[in-house]
Amino acid sequence: MVIIAMENIIDKIKFDGNGLVPAVVQDEATKEVLMTAYMNAESLSMTLQTGKATFFSRSRGKLWVKGETSGNFLNVCEIRVDCDCDCLLVLAKPTGPACHTGNRTCFYRKIDGDALVEDNAFRGDALMKEFGIIADRRSNPEEGSYTNYLFEKGEDKILKKVGEEAAEVVIAGKNRSKDEIKYETADLLYHLAVMLADNDMSWDDIFDEISKR
Repeated sequence: MVIIAMENIIDKIKFDGNGLVPAVVQDEATKEVLMTAYMNAESLSMTLQTGKATFFSRSRGKLWVKGETSGNFLNVCEIRVDCDCDCLLVLAKPTGPACHTGNRTCFYRKIDGDALVEDNAFRGDALMKEFGIIADRRSNPEEGSYTNYLFEKGEDKILKKVGEEAAEVVIAGKNRSKDEIKYETADLLYHLAVMLADNDMSWDDIFDEISKR
């Protein structure tokens, strides 16, 4: 393998007339396309040095580290360059939703005739949206929030609720009631998300484990 100094790597990239190159971000584990943005030489250099995806905002005219305000960082595993050296593919492990809307990916809609509709293939985004709210409640407590009540009561209360909701799912399954199964499973997933957040984990940790099986 030929190792090239970072400045030589930067020199090989064909930036456009504005000094930018498009960067497509892909989930390293699932290979799902998460977002696209632009990099300049400085943001690419910072990305390579820090391991955090850093871009150049054309609207604000400055660098921005993805997740610097939301906490939803993109931890870069690998950067690939296309055959013409004028486009980058960033393989990353996201720590939360990639889209500012709270969706896991920016590409959560599809063209259907003359309308844009949410694609059912991305319904898993609901889990990520919910987790984002839970994580925010943990960092920014809100009076009267049930989520904050659980965090305040601590580990034993959270785990007790997970156990209770798991039992409710078992009962719903035994009753063969689809409505009951949906309701109780949603409750269980919520309490599991609280438990994950309490352990400084997210659904991405679970998705990574599933992808290995």
